[in-house]
Amino acid sequence: MKKGSKALRIVLVLALALCIPGALAVAGIRSRMYSDLVKDVSELESRQETLVDDNKNLITDISLLSSSDRIERLAEEELGMRQAESSEIVRVQMKGAEDDR
Repeated sequence: MKKGSKALRIVLVLALALCIPGALAVAGIRSRMYSDLVKDVSELESRQETLVDDNKNLITDISLLSSSDRIERLAEEELGMRQAESSEIVRVQMKGAEDDR
């Protein structure tokens, strides 16, 4: 066997021997990146659930606070207001540009 082919064979064996651990290292790094991403997604989903629940509670609070019964009660009790009698209502009609024709 020639010296050059023997050296080439040794180089190929060494390259193959180095490729296997290198491939395993790359696979390990990618696996770690994947598990980090899975963890991040899980945390984001949990945060999203919390935000959705908070949003539902806020919407409920808004509907409770803006109910006409509550507003009427606050107007009467805290502001001393009352419902107007029909004789107290004055209707105002404004003459617009279309009425001048």
